[in-house]
Amino acid sequence: MAITIKDVAQEAGVSVASVSRALNGHASITDDTRKHILAVVKRMRYMPHVGARSLTTSFTNTIGVLLPDLYGEFFSEMIRGIDGAARRRGLHLMVSSLHGDADEAALAIRAMRGRVDGLLVMSPHVDAAFLSDNLPEDLPIVLMNTVAGGTQYPSISVDNYSAAYAMVAHLAARGYREIAFLAGPSGNFEAQERLRGYRAALAELAPGSTAQVYEGDFSEQSGQAVGQALLAMEAARRPHALFAANDMMAIGALLALKQGGLQLPQDMALAGFDDIPIARYVSPALTTVRVPIADLGVQALENLVARIGQPGILPSATVQTLGAELVARASTGESTPL
Repeated sequence: MAITIKDVAQEAGVSVASVSRALNGHASITDDTRKHILAVVKRMRYMPHVGARSLTTSFTNTIGVLLPDLYGEFFSEMIRGIDGAARRRGLHLMVSSLHGDADEAALAIRAMRGRVDGLLVMSPHVDAAFLSDNLPEDLPIVLMNTVAGGTQYPSISVDNYSAAYAMVAHLAARGYREIAFLAGPSGNFEAQERLRGYRAALAELAPGSTAQVYEGDFSEQSGQAVGQALLAMEAARRPHALFAANDMMAIGALLALKQGGLQLPQDMALAGFDDIPIARYVSPALTTVRVPIADLGVQALENLVARIGQPGILPSATVQTLGAELVARASTGESTPL
């Protein structure tokens, strides 16, 4: 027998309205009450469906998209790709960002249940336990740049490791030996793979060099902070090149280094990752890894649509990997066509 919202309210000792507010992130209840209710929801494995709509018998023609953030050119390109593919199929999007911790991510997912026919998810908080606790088994989902080991869900991602390795190889071939890395968030799958590629390439292609890893969070501000830290170092101790795990951090570092009087690439080479549109217009133009951002969104949407409307058929845990292209520009002393 299916668990109802009344069952949850009775078990939690609260009203049905309070359960509804907790599930939808309403600010009118206290944090302690919300945590108590959500704990009961999790224990009872209650799966609400807005308007009592069954995803196996009725479709909303809406796709849910959950991203770590909605700010910046990377996510703008991602949404552009998904939206274009959705429009061609007559589908609508419901988009949400997953700021904060896993609890906030769970609230965002619960708010979409029953309102969407499937979910595209890119989140550092996703793992097998999280998906099991927060998603109905029959809701189609595709993970983007997120590998949740041990899950039944398909995923599509960029070969971040090989692309980062190729960038270090490019820098080493240009004669740079002391190559520093500006890392992304520690819990982010993409950031981890790019750091792993950097470390492997440095060890193999620049023997004797010491890995220099600076902490960042994918934001322009964190790149600027690292650029300022490099400026504060004695010139002889600065790395010969800085490889940032994304373009926004590289651009922040570029701004700080130029404001500090350094000439790029004469005093320090600089490289990024993603090839967001602005990367080719900064001065010097940024050497980077071209990620098919919009295409990633298109393929994820097409993959998801193929899984919608197949009740009783479990998705295969396939992992699709897209390649990336190194684009050499003036920031590393060599330029190729835009």
